[in-house]
Amino acid sequence: MVPADKNMVFLEASMLTDSKIRNAAARPRPYKLGDAHQLYLIVTPSGGKLWRMNYSYDFQQKSLALGRYPLVSLCDARAKRDDARRLLAEGRDPNVAKRLKIDAQLEAHRNTFEKVARDWHAMNKPQWAAHHADDVMRSLERDLFPALGKLPITELTPPVVVKALRSVEERGAIETAKRARQRVSAVCVYAIAEGIADKDPAEKLGAVLKPLRKRKRQAAITDIKLLQQMMNDAEKGYARPITHLALRLLALTVVRPGELRGARWEEFEDLDTKEPLWRIPAARMKGDLDRKEEEGGCRWDGRQPWSGRSCRSSRACTPVA
Repeated sequence: MVPADKNMVFLEASMLTDSKIRNAAARPRPYKLGDAHQLYLIVTPSGGKLWRMNYSYDFQQKSLALGRYPLVSLCDARAKRDDARRLLAEGRDPNVAKRLKIDAQLEAHRNTFEKVARDWHAMNKPQWAAHHADDVMRSLERDLFPALGKLPITELTPPVVVKALRSVEERGAIETAKRARQRVSAVCVYAIAEGIADKDPAEKLGAVLKPLRKRKRQAAITDIKLLQQMMNDAEKGYARPITHLALRLLALTVVRPGELRGARWEEFEDLDTKEPLWRIPAARMKGDLDRKEEEGGCRWDGRQPWSGRSCRSSRACTPVA
């Protein structure tokens, strides 16, 4: 910024025109070409042309830089001057408002979708089961961060989000795309609550995503002979012995595969009695974290009665000492 001092020559105070500005040549000393309402142009010895506006605030004389000509045209400079006058009328210092606007833009640029999404994930992680939290982060990193991660969250628009979701759909992952939209929306709602953003561009995009295919009903086997045949076929199939035993226990207990796969020996009780029991800890069962932690989670433990055949199958898995 060229200071306004006694070495500065003020040549004109009439309204400026584009032709006057273009024809203003450099001189040994900087000089001003005045417009209206304290707007003027400084012409420097090197030929630079800088827009300035003088104003008074809190009994102090100040100057506001409005940009360089021709990047900022005469029309743009006058518009910026009028904006500054409106701020003054509201009792605000235009220089302070300008600095705050720049800071806000820098902060918005730093708040990328990835950064805000990770903050949202960290906030919710304590409420989620560990495997669910890992699944959410994997989906963000795989499906959303490549396309949206580096964008400021304030610059996300429905078309930008849809393009990212379409790339997920193109893999044939229709349901994954719908969950991804929900997670974009959840991150944006979090950003709105934090004062980082003011809109949710994913809110109404569910209607434009591909519909899920209707799943065919998987008919249950209700004939005991067909059920026996299925079990015999599973027993004869090529697989490791532990896999055969796992299939047999799934049929006998009807638990979720993950619950059986993660079973530990200390969960089995009284296998040598008439009432053997498999107690599945609530932490390994499906359900929200709050329910699992209620009263230590014990009241939500799964209690699976153990039949004689189940006991024999489990003993077959016992490691040899």
